[in-house]
Amino acid sequence: MFDSALLRSFLAVERSGGFTAAAKQLGLRQSTVSGHIARLEQAVGRELFLRDTHRVDLTPDGSAMLGFARAILAAQEQAQRYFSGDELTGRIRFGASEDVVAMELPRVLREFRAHHPSVDLELAVGRSETLHRRLRANQLDLVLVKRRPGERHGTPVYRDRLVWAGPEGTRAEVTDPVPLVTYPDPSLTREAALRALENAGLGHRLTCVADSQQGLRAGVLAGLGFIVHAETLLPPGLVPVDPAAGLPDPGSLEFVLVNRPREPSPQERALVDAIKQNSFRLHSGRTARGDW
Repeated sequence: MFDSALLRSFLAVERSGGFTAAAKQLGLRQSTVSGHIARLEQAVGRELFLRDTHRVDLTPDGSAMLGFARAILAAQEQAQRYFSGDELTGRIRFGASEDVVAMELPRVLREFRAHHPSVDLELAVGRSETLHRRLRANQLDLVLVKRRPGERHGTPVYRDRLVWAGPEGTRAEVTDPVPLVTYPDPSLTREAALRALENAGLGHRLTCVADSQQGLRAGVLAGLGFIVHAETLLPPGLVPVDPAAGLPDPGSLEFVLVNRPREPSPQERALVDAIKQNSFRLHSGRTARGDW
């Protein structure tokens, strides 16, 4: 009843928010994707998308089809791998930066597990520096972490701008020294904040040092100070500080996948491909600047 090509186009339109973007992702013409959706709607006898000149949204029936489409495609792929003898097996010890895990990454990992049910995925969450250390100690196989612009290690996933952030609904009043909420050293965002302040000739005082994103969020919401954070991954309740407040630009960071220094296993390569293909989803549904 449901052609897999139609279902893939349906999922691409839902993920990207439009027919043009979906066609680009799939390498198809926009008219082809539109035709796929029309054929799928004809097959189910229901309207799946509400369309206007600005956006495309799922109907209630479209939301129901979302789960069915994912399950159908996953079952088809699993059956194909089983009968072709190509089903992946093994274990991946995967580490991810805490701010990325707080957003869309768990859904991407869940879909990966649905496509590769014979792969055991062990997840470790922490700061980039800690994950790098565990990777070097052979405690992890693959990590999704931050790096400074210009560094070359790892496989690029996306780039994000760093911003100063404060509590939502309050007006930022910048003083010298600037009150700073930050991770303990070493930390790339802490390093970026201190470098920006120093270059601008501003002092700082550490008002909250926390080893978790929830601790940092609590410090900012309590009004203890400002935080430097990846813009598209800001925790709930935090918003970028107006540049007119006078805080210096902290620059940007890059998110990359890093393997242990050896030939990656087939299952690791599959996870790298899955994360890169879904990099746009890791931006918390917002458009990041400077995407790869």
